[in-house]
Amino acid sequence: MEAESEPYVRLATLRTLHRVVADLNAARSLAGTLQAVVEGAVHGLGFDAAAVSLVRPDGDLVVAAVWELEESAFGGPAVLLGQVGSRESWERMLSVSDHWGTLRFLPYDRGWAIGTDIPSWVGDGPLPVYANDWHPADFLLAPMYSAGGDLLGILSVDRPRSGKRPGAWTREALEMFSLQASIAIGNARLRAEMQRALARLEKEQQALRASEESFRQAFEYAPSGMAITELHGAGNGQLTRVNDALCRLLGRPRATLRQQRFADLVHPEDLELLRRTSAEGGRAELRLSRRDGGYQWVCLRNSVVADAAEGPSFLLTHVEDIEERKRHEFQLAHRASHDALTGLPNSAELRSRLGRRLCGQAPGGPASVPDQDRHDTEPAYAGQTAAYGAHGAFGPPGSQVALPHGYGQPDGFDGPPGEREQFGRPRECSEVPADHVHAVIPAELGSGGDLWGGSVRPGTAEKGLAVIFCDLDGFKSINDRFGHKAGDGVLIEVARRLQQVVREGDTVARLGGDEFVVLADGIGREEAKDLAGRLRTAIIPPMRIDNRTTRVGVSLGIGWAGCGMSIEEVLHVADERMYDEKRARGGPARGTRGERSHRRAG
Repeated sequence: MEAESEPYVRLATLRTLHRVVADLNAARSLAGTLQAVVEGAVHGLGFDAAAVSLVRPDGDLVVAAVWELEESAFGGPAVLLGQVGSRESWERMLSVSDHWGTLRFLPYDRGWAIGTDIPSWVGDGPLPVYANDWHPADFLLAPMYSAGGDLLGILSVDRPRSGKRPGAWTREALEMFSLQASIAIGNARLRAEMQRALARLEKEQQALRASEESFRQAFEYAPSGMAITELHGAGNGQLTRVNDALCRLLGRPRATLRQQRFADLVHPEDLELLRRTSAEGGRAELRLSRRDGGYQWVCLRNSVVADAAEGPSFLLTHVEDIEERKRHEFQLAHRASHDALTGLPNSAELRSRLGRRLCGQAPGGPASVPDQDRHDTEPAYAGQTAAYGAHGAFGPPGSQVALPHGYGQPDGFDGPPGEREQFGRPRECSEVPADHVHAVIPAELGSGGDLWGGSVRPGTAEKGLAVIFCDLDGFKSINDRFGHKAGDGVLIEVARRLQQVVREGDTVARLGGDEFVVLADGIGREEAKDLAGRLRTAIIPPMRIDNRTTRVGVSLGIGWAGCGMSIEEVLHVADERMYDEKRARGGPARGTRGERSHRRAG
C-alpha cells in the first residue's frame, strides 16, 4: 500500500488500461493514435489532463494532441495545441528533472528550468498542504522512444485525480502505457509513411502510364516514320516496333518490317554509311528500299533510350522523308553543271571532268590506257543521281537523269559552279588516287609532226583521251534570219544528234554559243577520226525547226589530252585543229570569227 492509500493492483484500472492500449492499436492514422494516447492517459491512468508533444523532422517538438477531463474555464491545455518548443529546451528540462524510472518529474520549485519556448499551462488545482500533494506547477513527463532509441515525443500528464503525486503503481502503469504509446506511434508513423509511399508509387505509376500512353500515341500517330530497334542479344539491330507512317513510306506491312533490320533495307551503296552512323545522336541521309523495288530517300536520326539501372535498352530512330528535298538538290546540282538549253554538261563541268582525268605529272615511260576504263572515283551523289532516275526523275517527262559520262563528281563537291573551277586544273601528284592511270597521247604511226600533232614520244600508247572540238557553220545566219528561238531549236537538235552518235561513257558538252566538245576516253587515232566523221554525218542532214527546213555544217578538230598538260592547253589544241579544218574549207579567218554567234562560255 502507498501513502496515498492506492492499492498496488487495482483490477478495474488494469481493465481500463488494457482497453485504452487496445484503442491505441486500433487507431488507423497518426492523428488518431496521438488522440488515443492522451485520452488513454486521462481515462485509464487517473489524470485530469494530458498532452503529447511530437518530434518534428527538424528536431523541435510540437504539441500534436491534448485532452482534458473537464474543460477549464480559462481554456486549459487545449490552448497549447500546435505550439512548438525547441529540442534544446526540452532536453534541458528533462536533464534537471527527477528520474522516476523512465519518467521525469519536475517539481514546481524547479520551474526555472522550463524554457520560455516550451508550451506549458498551470492548472487551477489547490496548492499543496502536504509534501506529497500535487502542485499546479508540477510537471510529470513520459519520454517516448522508438525501437532504435530515437525520441518520438513526450507525453505530459497533469492533475492526478487523487490530488497526490503519483505512487509506485501509477508510475509503473504510466511507464507501461508510454511504452505501448511509443510502439503505437511508431507503427502509426510507419503506416503513414507506407501510405505516403504507396500514394507516391501510385502517382508515379499513373504518370508512367500517362507517359507511356503519350509516347505510344506520339510514336504511332507521328507524321514521319518511327522505329524501335533492339540493341542487345541475338536480335541486335532488329526492328521491334514501327509506326504506320514508316509502313506507308516504304509500302511494307508492319509484320514484314518487324522481321527486318535497317541493314536489310538500305541501298547497297549506303550500307557503309549506315554502319558508320552512331547510335546516340547519329544522323544519316540514305536510301531505303520500298516494296515496289524503288528506293526512298530518308534522313535517319537515332536516340538511345536507356534504363537508369541497366543502361541502354533500345534505339529510337526517326525516319524523315526527304525525297522532295533530295530531288531539288539533284536538280540544283544538275543545273549548276549542265547547260539549261540543251541539258548537256556546260563549260565548267567539261573542265572539271578533264581536270579529274588528268594529273600534273607527264608519264615518264610506256603506259597503256585500258579501253573504256574509268580511272576516277565517283562520289556518292553522282551515283545517287543515276539511282534517283530509276524511281523519280527530275528531267523532262519520261526522261531519267544520270551521269553516263564516266567522270564522277569531285569528292566533297557541293558548291556552285564558281567554287568548282579549282577542279578544272590537273591534279597535283599528291592529289592523284593510287589507282590513277595516266592519260597518254596515242602514237601516230608513220607520221611526223610537232609535239601535240602526234609524233611518237616517251609514254605514248595506242589509245588515249580524244578531245573533239565542234563548231557549227552557218549557225549565225539562222539566228539572223529566223531569230534566236529557231537558233535554240537548232542547238537542241544538234545536241540530240551528237548524243546519239557517241559511245556510252563519252561526254558531249556545250562549250558555249555554237561550240560543242566531245570527250572520248580509251580511243585510238583511227577510232577518233571515225567518230568525228560520224559526228559530222549526224549534224549535216537537214532538220525541221519551227516548220522550216534548215541545215548547218560543222568544223571539227581532234586534240588529245595527256597528263602533264593543262586543261586550257588541251582545249586550245583541239580548237586550233578545228580552225585548221575551217581554213582548209575556206571558212572565216581566225581573227574575224565571223561564223560565231556567241563567245565561248565558261
